[in-house]
Amino acid sequence: MRANRPSTAPDFLLSRAHGSVRTQGCLATFTDPWQAVDALKSGSAEMVVGALPFDVDSPAALTVPERIIREDGPLEPPAYYRQGPGARLSARIAGLDPEPGEHLRRVEAAIGTIQASKLEKVVLARAVDIAFDPPVDPLLVAARLIDNSYNRDGFIADLTPAGRAGAMLVGSSPEVLVRRCGQTVSAYPLAGSAPRAVDPGEDADVAKRLAGSAKDLDEHAFVVEHLREKLAPLCSRLEIPATPELTRTNEMWHLATPIVGTLKDPATSALELALQAHPTPAICGTPTHAAEAVIETAESDRGFYAGAVGYTDAAGDGEYMVAIRCAEVNAEGTAARAWAGGGLVADSDPQAELDETTAKLRTIMRAFGL
Repeated sequence: MRANRPSTAPDFLLSRAHGSVRTQGCLATFTDPWQAVDALKSGSAEMVVGALPFDVDSPAALTVPERIIREDGPLEPPAYYRQGPGARLSARIAGLDPEPGEHLRRVEAAIGTIQASKLEKVVLARAVDIAFDPPVDPLLVAARLIDNSYNRDGFIADLTPAGRAGAMLVGSSPEVLVRRCGQTVSAYPLAGSAPRAVDPGEDADVAKRLAGSAKDLDEHAFVVEHLREKLAPLCSRLEIPATPELTRTNEMWHLATPIVGTLKDPATSALELALQAHPTPAICGTPTHAAEAVIETAESDRGFYAGAVGYTDAAGDGEYMVAIRCAEVNAEGTAARAWAGGGLVADSDPQAELDETTAKLRTIMRAFGL
């Protein structure tokens, strides 16, 4: 199916309401993101696109593209993926990692660890394996995600540079790890979530309860303080509202904080900012090393789930989304793995946390027609 794609089909895309990037081809690749930073600063790369893994010590998947197309608004998927020959998708659930009951037990154990140790928050995720027949084009999944997204968000990144030949990470993330435009740096962290209700009145009540939830406000505060700690030394001004706002996707309500600052050094690039900020407590926990140890023990390898996807241009401008609401599609297009996680604190309710991961998985499952 990939062989029959339109000639304009990109290898990387990031669709955002305020502006989008598509690229094709490969002039160079990097597994070490700091080498990519050097290439941008030296002028040898016009742009670097791709994905950072959850584990900062694992290889990144970064590419210097041959062709770059930038647009002012969100991307408009081509007719090929809507009504044309590329619009066919047939998927089934092939496995769960772990089974829901086992995830519930892991959540209970993690909450016990939080209550008995210095660990304050940890994010535990679970995965769903998907099989496709016929093979799926990841760009079809991206097109569906953009069409289904409340804010027209979507991304796709080729993971070949990291040794995952032909695999693609595709998703629709509402969470901005970091964005740089000139000397202005911004972030839009999400932590504290609730599944949306079908009934408008009930949905409004869900949002109101979330906004007043002490547990969710505490969970959110860890993320905001992490970003304050990481970004404040790099900024001459950093504005962080005292209380979070509500934001929504079609599936979830989230607590969000719009963070805006002014860089001290205009040479600090978006990629450097992303490397400074990642991983946040929104997808890992706090203290970071303690949370990482729990995740490593409890979960299968996350790969690029809960990493970051984005781009940086030669001017240092760019944007990185937290890699959530996503799936990794294999090179043959016959299988994918999707993830969803939830932040756990001392007074988390295990069943509610399991239900939250189910609701978060709906974003990618709807794109698969499941």
